[in-house]
Amino acid sequence: MANARGLWWTFKQAARAAEMHKAAGSAAGAEQIRLPERMHWPMSLSVEPTTACNLRCPECPSGLRSFTRPTGMLDPKRLSALLSGPEGLGRHLVYLNLYFQGEPYLHTGMDDLVAIGKKAGLYVSTSTNAHHIDAERAERITDSGIDRLIISIDGADQASYSAYRVGGQLQKVLDATGHLLAARRRKGGRTPHIVWQFLVVGTNEHQLPVMRDMARRWGVDEFVVKTAQLDEPHDGHALLTQDPRLRRYDRDPSGRWVLRNPMLDRCWRMWQGAVVTWDGQVVPCCFDKDAQHSMGRAEDGAAFRALWQAEPYRQFRASVFSHRAGIEMCRNCTEGTQVWA
Repeated sequence: MANARGLWWTFKQAARAAEMHKAAGSAAGAEQIRLPERMHWPMSLSVEPTTACNLRCPECPSGLRSFTRPTGMLDPKRLSALLSGPEGLGRHLVYLNLYFQGEPYLHTGMDDLVAIGKKAGLYVSTSTNAHHIDAERAERITDSGIDRLIISIDGADQASYSAYRVGGQLQKVLDATGHLLAARRRKGGRTPHIVWQFLVVGTNEHQLPVMRDMARRWGVDEFVVKTAQLDEPHDGHALLTQDPRLRRYDRDPSGRWVLRNPMLDRCWRMWQGAVVTWDGQVVPCCFDKDAQHSMGRAEDGAAFRALWQAEPYRQFRASVFSHRAGIEMCRNCTEGTQVWA
């Protein structure tokens, strides 16, 4: 709890510094903003099991095979070195999300990665398209101790589902859900907490009520609606919803489609968490999908700690709190937007 209070204090002081910087009318840029010196370790970490994916979803670098960074699989030893040992992050973290890009259950050692997180005493989650979860795998997943399993299910029928999940089969998702629920019942446990996540787009928005009813009938623990991130929204875009409450974008006075975001010069993510790619690159948040803002490579907890407090990270935080709109990935971020993320 002391770390949580310290993180909140740091964020509030950083926000105050940004307001003072703006009020002063400084044109000198990020180097002049004075962020608080007090530093705390993150409470959550996303670590990428793999960049590989079996589907071809549009708007996704894994699906489009469009990465400029290396692709590959996480070595479990890297995760263990990050979390354990005298300089390990495990004693500060609360939450480990074994997901960034790609399909995590393509990693043959995914259950071993979960076990490493659980050994460190963390709440562990992941997100999956569920195409590689048969009855046997569902048993192993349940035994792994994973706390939260998010299953992407973006349509109530095959046509709507595959309009976005290109190459996917809805029946495989439903079968995987059934296997997981059955395995959990047999073991008499309460985990994993099973979430159906519905990415709402123009081709499936009409099915939202049906999907809510399906989630109730199937008995999943939670149903979540997620809006779509679009790189180039425009008139006639197939993924733009008609209902403005279900999309991140609206037209500005000039008629351009823009993100509905006040773009405040602040972001709690800069201290609350970070992302580590499969090959150890540390990036500031999950919107940096191609690791364009890599702060360096963390081979272990000590290396992560050094990067967390180093000048490049300090400069990036300062740029977020002085001119967030000047950072390309931030211009398509939901932070501060009143929509489902």
